[in-house]
Amino acid sequence: MTSPQHPAATRIALSDGGLRLYASWFAEAEADALFAALLERVAWRSEEIVLFGKRHQTPRRTAYYGDPEAAYTYSGNTWTPLPWLPELRTVRERIAPATPEVEWNAVLANLYRDGRDSMGWHADDEPELGPAPWIASVSFGAERTFRLKRKDGGGEPVNVELTHGSLLVMEPPTQAHWVHALPKRLRVTAPRVNLTFRRVGVARTRSDA
Repeated sequence: MTSPQHPAATRIALSDGGLRLYASWFAEAEADALFAALLERVAWRSEEIVLFGKRHQTPRRTAYYGDPEAAYTYSGNTWTPLPWLPELRTVRERIAPATPEVEWNAVLANLYRDGRDSMGWHADDEPELGPAPWIASVSFGAERTFRLKRKDGGGEPVNVELTHGSLLVMEPPTQAHWVHALPKRLRVTAPRVNLTFRRVGVARTRSDA
């Protein structure tokens, strides 16, 4: 069996950070199959988050999978990981060549049912992720615009189009200096699944193994 041919990364330079975008990391047929399986098999659920002391329903569906030790707290919720699905293991294995710096032990899955679902401004900088987290974001389904802006308000926002089968790698120290969001796009009528892989707990790079 031959190895898949991987596309080269498009590097997006940020002041105090950086992104690597692989627009077609997954071939269309593989992306289609994974998308269909994830829509059906992930244990999607509605969640409440705490913002400014008040609880709000998240405008999307979510699920959290990972190794047993990868409990994770954000927005007032503590997530105990569900056991890995075969499809999520497959995606984790497939992105490994693009992310040799870290071994992922958890994934937060988000289902955006259409363009009315969204994600507000935030950084993936929770203490469980360590001082310099890497994040790998895989997208299946409808194309959506991923936005970033500096925490200090300087510079111009950055827009990245995330397409079906794409992989976006956020390098350190991006989370320390930037926030990101997925704004509403009312013209979008199709669903999107986003998988954000992370290393929760004690930092471990491949050189530590």
